[in-house]
Amino acid sequence: MKSSAAEKKRLQMADIARLAGVSVSTVSRALSGSPLVSRETRERVEELARSLDYAINVGAQNLRLKNNRTIAVVIPYDKVSRQHISDPFFLAMVGSLADALTERGFDMLLSRVDAESLDAAARVIGSGVAIGVILIGQWRHHDQLNRLAARKLPFVVWGTQIAQQLYCTVGGDNQGGGLAATRHLLGQGARRIVFVGDHQLPEVEQRYQGYRDALAAAGVALDPALVLPVPFDADQARAAVMQLCRSGTDFDAVFACSDVLAATTMQVLHQCGRAVPDEVGVVGYDDISWASHASPPLTTVRQPIERAGLELVDALLRIIDGETVPPRTLPVELVVRASTRQRG
Repeated sequence: MKSSAAEKKRLQMADIARLAGVSVSTVSRALSGSPLVSRETRERVEELARSLDYAINVGAQNLRLKNNRTIAVVIPYDKVSRQHISDPFFLAMVGSLADALTERGFDMLLSRVDAESLDAAARVIGSGVAIGVILIGQWRHHDQLNRLAARKLPFVVWGTQIAQQLYCTVGGDNQGGGLAATRHLLGQGARRIVFVGDHQLPEVEQRYQGYRDALAAAGVALDPALVLPVPFDADQARAAVMQLCRSGTDFDAVFACSDVLAATTMQVLHQCGRAVPDEVGVVGYDDISWASHASPPLTTVRQPIERAGLELVDALLRIIDGETVPPRTLPVELVVRASTRQRG
């Protein structure tokens, strides 16, 4: 059985070599990320490997590299969403993962890759630099992640469960978080609630679904003019909220899909003479460290960041051991502060 599998792998590698016009040894080097192979050749080989559903034999690599205790933590850079690595949410998540990996006796390799080329994240495994990958964020590339999973690469993603998903995700209850945030604003009498966030992103889309569900349950019609599909970028959020204020559109609350977007919104409202929370209530998302020190302190949906690190590491290590690990959804919590009016 083993010899049959090895022979099949050898034939696949020979097929790739023939189609790429290179030797089998060059294919082997390219798939392991060797610097001896040019970038152009490596990319051509990788593309052919994907088309043939070629899977790196990670188990054999781990036997050869049995002393490897390195896990790669990869933060994809999405040119549209523009969420920078300095974003407080990323910093908190990296800290949580570092603690969880240290507790388990593993080293952490922090890396950034273009979200349009997530295959780059797999190179650290193929080259033997790391034995597994934790990706922070799905962005818009569910299909890329499914292709990586089809190649049996050991990785786990901080994100949300999507239909026909082949890979393991760990993430907060985004729909529940959006529902809780919007219900809270509705409970204070708000009816014209602005949604700030790019709902083309999987996690934000589910927060948007929670927002819509809460409005529908309260009998409040969804007004497209109150939906601002801005990325995780403070400058773009500032421009969008300023335009909303200047347009004269009526609104009495804002649900922003990150604390950075919420803080930016409050700054713009102050500039426009709109008092928070007396005229406009504001709810954010994440509960990053400085949310309680914002002016006014920010009501927000708390992500389980400390638990997330433990859950992601546990899931990845089980995948590396050959287990099939289902997606996990972690509970979130609404933390009420002064950016919304206190009840009672």
